[in-house]
Amino acid sequence: MSYLKSFHTKGILEAGCDEAGRGCLAGPVVAAAVILPAGFRHPLLDDSKKMSEKHRDELRIIICEKALTWAVGIVSVHEIDEINILNASFLAMHRAVNQLSKIPEALLIDGNRFNPYKGVKHHCIIKGDGIYKSIAAASVLAKTHRDEIMMELHQAFPEYGWNGNKVYPTKAHRDAIRRIGACEHHRKSFTLLPEQLRLEF
Repeated sequence: MSYLKSFHTKGILEAGCDEAGRGCLAGPVVAAAVILPAGFRHPLLDDSKKMSEKHRDELRIIICEKALTWAVGIVSVHEIDEINILNASFLAMHRAVNQLSKIPEALLIDGNRFNPYKGVKHHCIIKGDGIYKSIAAASVLAKTHRDEIMMELHQAFPEYGWNGNKVYPTKAHRDAIRRIGACEHHRKSFTLLPEQLRLEF
């Protein structure tokens, strides 16, 4: 069981923010923002990367039911290639916060950098998804929503094995790109194959 903190600053409305898919070769980057009720706890809640898929799916339902408000923001492959993956990650978080039904007084950001959001103060916390409950909850929602999107894309492009490699640059994924080329869901701004700086699309 992980012992996560309930808040950064007591007595204010804090939204935890995290993204999924930043290091992947294809698909959108997905972020989530979550405001949890005071006293929320669940024995399974942790950094989503430390959890099984089954537990993430279970927690997704609970978080969506119990959160004061939550939202998911998505930035497309085309946008990633236009503005770069770092800015795309920030934009995805902004889009998630935009959709919250309550305005947070502070944002808890997983990571060490962030573009300020509409005058709302923020705190960047390295490995924050293993420290604060709200960031951990956001990591679960971002991860499960993105996995859902990529499983749908896998049905159309099964040859890349996205159901197994989760779109990361595994040997099998790169071998498939070598064999059949990239598809429209691959990120053109990424080095898809280590031996070449750029693929022709």
